[in-house]
Amino acid sequence: MTEPTALQPEPPAPKPEDERLLEEAIARGSAPDCLAWLESASHLDAVHALAALGAEERASLLALIPPEHAAEVLELLPESQAIEAVQDLHAPIAAEILAEMASDARADLVQSLDDDDAHAVLAELETEIAHDIRTLVAHDEESAGGMMVTEFVAFRDDMTIRDALADMAENAEKYADYNVQYTYVTDAIGRLRGVLPIRRLLFAKRSSPIGDVMIADPVSVPATMEFDDLRRTFMEHPYIGLPVVSSDGVLLGVVEQEDMAHAAVEEADDLYRQSQGIVGGEELRSMPLLTRSRRRLAWLSANIVLNIIAASVIAMHQDTLEAVIALAVFLPIISDMSGCSGNQAVAVTMRELTLGVTRPRDGLRVLLKEASVGLINGIALGVLIGAVAYLWKGNIALGGVVGVALALNTLVAVCIGGLVPLLLKAFKTDPALASGPILTTITDMCGFLIVLSLASAAMGYLS
Repeated sequence: MTEPTALQPEPPAPKPEDERLLEEAIARGSAPDCLAWLESASHLDAVHALAALGAEERASLLALIPPEHAAEVLELLPESQAIEAVQDLHAPIAAEILAEMASDARADLVQSLDDDDAHAVLAELETEIAHDIRTLVAHDEESAGGMMVTEFVAFRDDMTIRDALADMAENAEKYADYNVQYTYVTDAIGRLRGVLPIRRLLFAKRSSPIGDVMIADPVSVPATMEFDDLRRTFMEHPYIGLPVVSSDGVLLGVVEQEDMAHAAVEEADDLYRQSQGIVGGEELRSMPLLTRSRRRLAWLSANIVLNIIAASVIAMHQDTLEAVIALAVFLPIISDMSGCSGNQAVAVTMRELTLGVTRPRDGLRVLLKEASVGLINGIALGVLIGAVAYLWKGNIALGGVVGVALALNTLVAVCIGGLVPLLLKAFKTDPALASGPILTTITDMCGFLIVLSLASAAMGYLS
């Protein structure tokens, strides 16, 4: 047997047997085998296997199995792969699958499709469902209207409990797919009047008017309410769902707590990706290579410019650095420690912005608070690093230079870190995306400038 050379490609890693079974079932076009695999696989195994399929294989699977099962598969896929899969399907098949999904999920998918694909799918859907999608996508996706579901049970306030139960029995098949914990009560033109928990509905006297049994004046949210305000409302009122109303009080839908929690996780993931320089939405390694490279390079290229600006400060003080080479050891320490302090301030401001306890106009208060912390921490860190420098070189001037530099740069870093997210928020720019690079550049420039300027002034004592 010949040994593989470095030029020979490595054989692909063997796939688990269960994943091969799914791929073979798709290749054979066997819908029963595909369904049997999906029903027997655990949630994590299903997600892993479906994400590992090629785009054509995913589209073939969705076209093979019944629409209600295909809808469940779509909900398991990462958003980017779900969108790609729908785009690869013929419009009639995609429409059948979307019709089986929850209203908010299908609206999100349609909103993410190319215009031509979206129009083609909408044309194949029932008029009522297509109208529902258009209504949902008209709202900001991060507002209550954009997050709500339109599957809810509502009764007129002039009905009796008997009428309501009869309606539920008549529409049992339809309501079975709803997440019904509460029913809602409206007037003749659809304005929200109350909430009727299922327990009250079941145990009330059949002859009782709904208006006598319902909870009047329930908590509701306007369709325009933004995500952060909506999250705070759920924190104050931890209900399973909150009714969403129009400006004139008409019941439009329900924002469910489960969806709210999912959106919060998605937002946290998105903020983390942006803070690490992955812009343009979700990235998976199954995406085209050039697309992934282009997204990352957009961020990295900007960072090159910022780092060149910071490095130029060192170049201007090259003679000082050559004369006192020990400073080169402390430059990255001062830069990194100040950056850590600044990032702590950024994190606190981002958290307060999320909770709504701080707004851009609170800049002066934030500055004073951060300056107080920065002064204390800067002195403590400066004394520590100065002592290390003195013990290493036995030069008290060197210890004083690096200690004072770290103290001052820490003060600058926390002030900048506290204020930058507020300024970015005021200018309608995502604080999570830009705060990090701005902070890093400023703390590097200030740190290098302070150290080298102090060293230049104290050159006679450092040699």
